[in-house]
Amino acid sequence: MTQGLGITKKQSFHFDISKKKPKIAYFILVRRFPRQFKRLFKAIYHPENHYLIQIDQEVDINIEKGVKTFLEDYSSVYLLKSENVERGAYSTVQSQINGMKYLLNRCLKWDFFINLSDQDFPLKSQDFIFDFLSRNKEKNFIKTANQIKKKSDTLNRVENHFQEIDIGFSGIPYKRSFMKNVTWYVGGQWMILTRACCEFICHSSEVKKFESFFRKILIADKSFFQTTLMNTSFKETIINNDKRVVIRIADGDIKLKPKTLTRADIDFLMQGDNLFARKFDEAVDESILNILEKALNTDQITDHSNSIDFDLISTFNIDTKSSILDSETIINPSIQLTKQILNGSK
Repeated sequence: MTQGLGITKKQSFHFDISKKKPKIAYFILVRRFPRQFKRLFKAIYHPENHYLIQIDQEVDINIEKGVKTFLEDYSSVYLLKSENVERGAYSTVQSQINGMKYLLNRCLKWDFFINLSDQDFPLKSQDFIFDFLSRNKEKNFIKTANQIKKKSDTLNRVENHFQEIDIGFSGIPYKRSFMKNVTWYVGGQWMILTRACCEFICHSSEVKKFESFFRKILIADKSFFQTTLMNTSFKETIINNDKRVVIRIADGDIKLKPKTLTRADIDFLMQGDNLFARKFDEAVDESILNILEKALNTDQITDHSNSIDFDLISTFNIDTKSSILDSETIINPSIQLTKQILNGSK
């Protein structure tokens, strides 16, 4: 069993121990990095939380057995049936909803739902995260951007009808009408949602019309939750921030992709009050995870008064309209971040 993380005197200055500690339900998808998943799990484990794990259907059976054996030593851990979760497809959305329903139907006591993947890692201790959530009890954290105003070139995803199959999408997309009186939003697939918000998503009649429509669109996982929540009664509770650090870099002339974080990014990651970062790959650089693990175990990661502005758009050779999509920090991989950018200035 993992030893609980302590609180140093320096950290306790930031925490109000008189507040009731919120309970977290983590939903983690294991896809390609089972060893990294184990490191992630140990870093976020707390016996008062709940952990729902879904192992992608394509994972090797021996790896799956190894993950299950590893989890036997921990309490409050549950396994969701393995499914084929296709990137960019509605199956990713359905996976998140299935996770919420599972956690709600078991009548477990939890206050917040946080989704992660096996390439994520925490930047803050569980005590820090508990304190943050206790100060934001009614808030939901997810990145949102008006699709027409900020990313109009992606509207073909909504305008066209797509048919999802096991290996992607089939057929020739054809035009269809927009949903009436709906403002379209896009963002990322990462969320911190209240229990009330999860109950709303799983059971409200307001949500059903969005489920039906989004089953036939492209990259639904980056717009379903944004569009649904911003067009229904939960709009006022949404904070346009998923509390994740993701650095996007140019991949060819058009696309942007998440940068694999390395030791060179550590100063950047340690600033601000974000709770998680992605993506990591031990095969590229294991030392960055070693540093973060040591920092968590010795409680060296603390709050900083100057947070990073994660809506930064670089002046490098990247199209501005396409870079606003996920409101993430975007850099040119061949250029170092300057001190001015790290301090949150444009």
